Amino acid sequence: METVRSRLRFGRREEEVRLRKRKSELYSKEYGGQLNHGVLRVGGLCVVFRLINCLLVQSSFVPDEYWQSLEVSHRMVFNYGYLTWEWKTGIRGFLYPLLFALLYKILHIINYDTALLLIWLPRIVQALLAAFADAKFFFLIQRLENQDVARWTFFCHLCSWFTWFCCTRTLTNSTETTLTCLALCYFPFPGSKTYSSKKYLALVALAVMVRPTALIVWFPLLMHHLWREGDKLRLITHNYIPIGTLAVGISAAIDCLYYEKWTLVQFNFLKFNIFHGVADFYGSHPWHWYFTQGFPVVIGAHLPLLLHGCSLAFRRYKILLAAIIWTIVVYSLLPHKEFRFIYPVLPLCMIFCGTSLAHLKSWRQVAAAVLLAANLAPALYTGLIHQRGTLDVMTHLQPLCNSSSSSTGLQPDVLFLMPCHSTPFYSHIHCPLKMRFLECPPDLGQEGYVDEADRFYKDPLLWLRTSFPYKSSLPTHLIMFSVLEKDIAVFLQGNNFVRTAEIFHTHFPEGRVGGSIFIYERH
Repeated sequence: METVRSRLRFGRREEEVRLRKRKSELYSKEYGGQLNHGVLRVGGLCVVFRLINCLLVQSSFVPDEYWQSLEVSHRMVFNYGYLTWEWKTGIRGFLYPLLFALLYKILHIINYDTALLLIWLPRIVQALLAAFADAKFFFLIQRLENQDVARWTFFCHLCSWFTWFCCTRTLTNSTETTLTCLALCYFPFPGSKTYSSKKYLALVALAVMVRPTALIVWFPLLMHHLWREGDKLRLITHNYIPIGTLAVGISAAIDCLYYEKWTLVQFNFLKFNIFHGVADFYGSHPWHWYFTQGFPVVIGAHLPLLLHGCSLAFRRYKILLAAIIWTIVVYSLLPHKEFRFIYPVLPLCMIFCGTSLAHLKSWRQVAAAVLLAANLAPALYTGLIHQRGTLDVMTHLQPLCNSSSSSTGLQPDVLFLMPCHSTPFYSHIHCPLKMRFLECPPDLGQEGYVDEADRFYKDPLLWLRTSFPYKSSLPTHLIMFSVLEKDIAVFLQGNNFVRTAEIFHTHFPEGRVGGSIFIYERH
């Protein structure tokens, strides 16, 4: 008993208590310095990588990357630019173009609003946002898994050819994917130490404001969070409803300001694209297209790793797998399908791919080398070669701005005889040059409706003779794909049009899209 008392030190005698000095790196200043150094190193790598990515993507993908963003921003700031039918019917929100409009306004104020900066600065901003999301994604996996899995997941993410192809473009899908990546960092994964309902829900709400279909990807994740939450009523009343209401209110306020009337674009988007089936006007695919073509192309050489990773990490990340499958199934139910629609599921897929690579002990280096090579080729080809002509032709037209300001000679008048929205427009010219293209708004209920582009391609010569009955009304420049030249050769020769430039576009011409673009000038 005395021994016990002496060890417990009962009595009045007070002795200085000495605390054991922690030797753990977690509490050392050296560890803090290493952590900051690691953050800077990863962040710097991501910024450099995405800026190089931005510079090496010089091709076009879909018209929306110009017509639903930069063209609208240009009109907001400089008061000229073309608004497509979506902006006239109120199914597009002004929040995303507003981001680039602010950049344009700053450039305008400091008198640096050159065409070059108007084209590249928005893409650089998009690249920096993607770099920030890349770094946050790496640190998320580092917290959820070990360092090995985090590194290989990061490697898989940076290797993805489709992410390289899309992430620096001024597409709402690119921003939607970036915001999805950031929101995952605050999602309540088991074991996550950065979980924050308000932060991830705010990012999800912002993604839905930018593109309403972002809710498709997040619906199973939101339901999973609600199901696992102990105080469900508090989550709904203190997070879901307030953040959702605030997002809808901000979006509606911005859109009402620019549309100059009460407009709820999220409702209009659903009404036109889902209930009225307007999206079908731009093409439809069979229900299995995403499973047989769309998703295999988007995931690319990562597919075997994804399947292997699903077998390894199914129990731990089954909600992510459910979100991937759910998204593909829901989009498969819609007739109009595009590769970019399922782009937001790629970051989710990379978690499984990284898990797979980390478990391939003996074959890891070989698999990584094959993965890099298999993605490098399509990334460079699609970014630098395929479908670049529609951007290069705008560079050829920019000198016409100087001619239009001259008081001598004919004022330039450019006519694009191409499928509608094939090229960018005023956002890539940046001068009020007289330009026109073949329009193709969808049928909104007009009986016997045929759009202008279809009328032209049905009988090009008839359309040209009808549209330009007098030589004085002819444009000075014609822009067309090479496949059209033979169909209107008589018109070109009869009106003294001479080919002044031939610009490469693609090695895979199809339908109305030729391998080259011709510029004809009237003499």
